[in-house]
Amino acid sequence: MPEAAGLYFEQHGRSDAPPLILSSGLGGSASYWAPNIPALAEHFRVIAYDHRGTGRSDRALPDVVKVDDFADDILLLMNALHIRTAHLVGHAAGGVAGLNLALKAPERLKSLVAINSWSKADPHFLRCFEARLNLLRHAGVEAFLRAQPIFLYPPDWISEHTTELDTELPHQLADFPGVETMEKRIAALAAFDIDDRLDEISSNVFLISGGLDMLVPPRCSGRLANGIAHAWHQQLSFEGHALNVTAPDDFDEMVMNYFGG
Repeated sequence: MPEAAGLYFEQHGRSDAPPLILSSGLGGSASYWAPNIPALAEHFRVIAYDHRGTGRSDRALPDVVKVDDFADDILLLMNALHIRTAHLVGHAAGGVAGLNLALKAPERLKSLVAINSWSKADPHFLRCFEARLNLLRHAGVEAFLRAQPIFLYPPDWISEHTTELDTELPHQLADFPGVETMEKRIAALAAFDIDDRLDEISSNVFLISGGLDMLVPPRCSGRLANGIAHAWHQQLSFEGHALNVTAPDDFDEMVMNYFGG
């Protein structure tokens, strides 16, 4: 099993192609990007990894976890793989990790695609996570995971994919990183706040939002676009939080068009 600095990773595409790192959201799993890797790997050396504390990576976490730790892990992975600079595509937690990286080590970041990300936790976001944490603490892990699609996907997509979602549930239960780890990761995302530092970001940033995102309101991406000098924002009006999963072809095309010019 490939591992670097305690992080499980996998690589796809040509080894001599430009490096592109994929960083997932709260769940932290490299497998989140399965719908997108084939298209991206045609043009890039794609590196997907499990966040620390999740999946096949080191499960040990400090008492307090910060988004800064997420960014540090990206740097550790890049150093271990001898990657000087890379493109980064991050979803939610992975996106805010990328924004943090753009502040602390902009010379390592060729460009950033941030999906449904934020500069400061929105009140709606906090209300959603309060409800999810209450499910986790008082109803248990299965109830937490069964409710998860409501926050990730549009309602019609959930209806059409109910069988697949039910089939995935036992695997999600087996791979769940633990209540304490999930609480630490959620606390890190809730505490993230770079609202007054957006004008310091010099990297090129492509912001993608879902118009039906039930977790992170699209206005969060709009705020990032207004505050970052070299930022572009595009919205998929009828997609939700995990839009790269529900509309992979549209997402892949948007990302490749961005990287192409």
